[in-house]
Amino acid sequence: MQKYLKSCIFAPLKYKAMKKYLITILFIFGYCTAYCQHPTQEEQRATDVKLNYLINYIRYNYVDSTNLSKITEKGIVAMLKELDPHSVYISKDEVEKANEPLVGNFDGVGITFQITDDTIRVIDVIRGGPSEKVGIMPSDKIIKVDSCIATGDTIKNDWVFKHLRGKKGTKVIITVLRAGRTEPLVFNVIRDKIPIKSIDTYFMLDKQIGYIRLDRFAQSSVEELLEALNDLKKQGMKDLIFDLRGNGGGYLEVAFRICDEFLSGDKLLVYTEGSKSPRQDLTASHKGEFEEGKLIVLIDEYSASASEIVSGAIQDWDRGVLIGRRSFGKGLVQRPMNLPDGSQLRLTTSRYYTPSGRCIQKSYSNGVADYYSDYVKRYKHGELINSDSISFPDSLRYYTNKGRVVYGGGGIMPDVFVPIDTSRASDYLINLRSKGIFNSFAVKWSETNREKILKDCPTFENFDTLYDKLNIMSEFVSYAKNEGVEPNNIKKEWVNQIVMDYLKEETKDTTQNFTSYETYAKFILNSKEFAEKVDSLSQNEDKRMEEMSKRSNHYISATLKAILARNLYGISYYYKVMYNDDECLSKALEVMRNKKEYENLLKPKLK
Repeated sequence: MQKYLKSCIFAPLKYKAMKKYLITILFIFGYCTAYCQHPTQEEQRATDVKLNYLINYIRYNYVDSTNLSKITEKGIVAMLKELDPHSVYISKDEVEKANEPLVGNFDGVGITFQITDDTIRVIDVIRGGPSEKVGIMPSDKIIKVDSCIATGDTIKNDWVFKHLRGKKGTKVIITVLRAGRTEPLVFNVIRDKIPIKSIDTYFMLDKQIGYIRLDRFAQSSVEELLEALNDLKKQGMKDLIFDLRGNGGGYLEVAFRICDEFLSGDKLLVYTEGSKSPRQDLTASHKGEFEEGKLIVLIDEYSASASEIVSGAIQDWDRGVLIGRRSFGKGLVQRPMNLPDGSQLRLTTSRYYTPSGRCIQKSYSNGVADYYSDYVKRYKHGELINSDSISFPDSLRYYTNKGRVVYGGGGIMPDVFVPIDTSRASDYLINLRSKGIFNSFAVKWSETNREKILKDCPTFENFDTLYDKLNIMSEFVSYAKNEGVEPNNIKKEWVNQIVMDYLKEETKDTTQNFTSYETYAKFILNSKEFAEKVDSLSQNEDKRMEEMSKRSNHYISATLKAILARNLYGISYYYKVMYNDDECLSKALEVMRNKKEYENLLKPKLK
C-alpha cells in the first residue's frame, strides 16, 4: 500500500510524512471513484465508444497504411492542449529522462561534457564517480565509445547520452585524447549511480550571512539543504539569503518540507484543492533548522511552482523578505498517471494556495502560446524595468499574518523590486553569448593551461589572486575576433535613429511648406537648429554608449573568469565570481545589513 500511494502523488511523500495524510488520501481515492460512477456514466460510455469507433475506422478503412501508435500519441497531445499548459503526455522513451532532474540521480559514467568542433570534451568529472575512479580527466577529448567513433558532425548531445548512460554495473569502453600525449588512452568504465545535485552552491558572503542557491525541488533537495545549513552554521552563519531565481519548481512535498525548515510551530504552509480533489492542508510539523535569523528569498520571472510555494509561505507568515521580480505564476499541481505501454500522463488535478489563501496561477485562457509568451509581454509592458508598471485588482488582495497587503493571481510579487539590468547588454556581449564564444574559448583555454594553472594555483583563492596577471582577457578578445565577433561600431545606426526621430517628432507639421522631398531634405540638412539638436543628442548618446560599453566590458570579463573558475575548480566558483556583479544579490546584502530597513519591510504600510 505504501508503495502504491507513493506512486499516486506527484510529490511522493516519505512514509513518516504520509501517515498523517493517509486517511485524507484514501478519502480522495474514494471520492474520485464515486465521482466517476456519478450520473454521467452514459456520457462517458458514449465518449469511449466514439474513440474506439474512430480508431477502428482508421485501422480497417483508411486508404493507406497507418502508424496507429503515433496517431494515438498525437491525439492525446491534442486533447491535453484543450486543458491547461501543464497537463502533458510523456512518451515511454522520454519518461526516465523527464523524471531524472527530480529523482536526483541517473546511471552513467559521471562526467559533464560539451561538444565543440564536432568533438566531445570532458568539462568536469564528478567526484567519486566511475570516470574519476579510472582516471578520466577534465579536458580529455572522447574519440571513441566502445567501437563507435565519437567525432564528426553527427555527434550530438542525444548521441552522447545514449552511448554513455546505461544500467548500473554495465561496462563501457571510452577512448580519449589527452593534451601532451601522442597516443589515445583507453578506459574501462563501470557505470554507477550518479547523483544530480539540486543545490548549485552555498557559501558565506561575509562573517555571518550565508548564501544558498537551489536550482530545483528534487528528491534529494531537503537533505542537501540541511547539509548546507549545518555547514554554514559551523562557519558562523546567523542570517541567510536563499536564491530561488530561475528555479522552475519540482515536487510539492519537497517544497513544503523546505518551508518547514524555515517556519515554526504547526503553521499552514500550503494547501491544495480541486473540483475533484478535496482540500488538503500541509502544515509545519517539526523544529526546522533555520526558524530564527534574518531570511531573504530571491525570486524572478522564472521562479515557478514549488519556488512560489516556498516564497509565498515565507511572505504570508512574514518570516522573511522577498527581493527580485514577480515570479512566473504557476499554481497548478500535476499528478503522474502511468499508461499501459510505459508512457505517462501528468494531469493537473488541483490548485495550490498559499497560507493567506492566494492562488497565484496566471491565466491560460488565451492558449499555450500566449501563456508562455508572458515574459515578452512583461518586458514590453515595462514590468521588468519599473515596478510601477505592475497592478493587481483589489479582488485579488490578501493579507499576511502581520497585515501586510499581498496579491494573488499571476505570481508572487516581491517586497523589494529589483529591475532587470539592460544597461550592460551591448551588441558585443549579445553576440559573444549567442555564438557560444565564452564556452568555446573557456574549454580550449582550460584544455591548454589546466595542468600548469592547477600546479601554480591549486585553489581558487590562488587563481583569484593571480587572475589579472594572466592577461586572459586579451586572448579572449583575439579569439572572439577570429570567430567573427568584435566590438561593434554602431554610432552610424543610432545617429540614423536620432535623425529619424527628429524628422518624425520635431518637423512633422512643416512638410506642407515644401513642394518636394528634395527641397525639404535640403532645408533640414542646412538647418542650424537641426544640426545643434543632432549634435546635442549625439553627445548624450556618446556618454550613454560609453557607460554601457564600460559596464558591458566589466561584465564580459567577470563572466569569462567565472566560467574558467567553474571549469577548473567546480560550479560553485562560478557563483562566487559572479555575485559581485549581481544587482539583486547586492540589494539583498544591503537590506540584510540594515536591521531597521529589514524590519520595516515586514511591517504593514500605514495608509
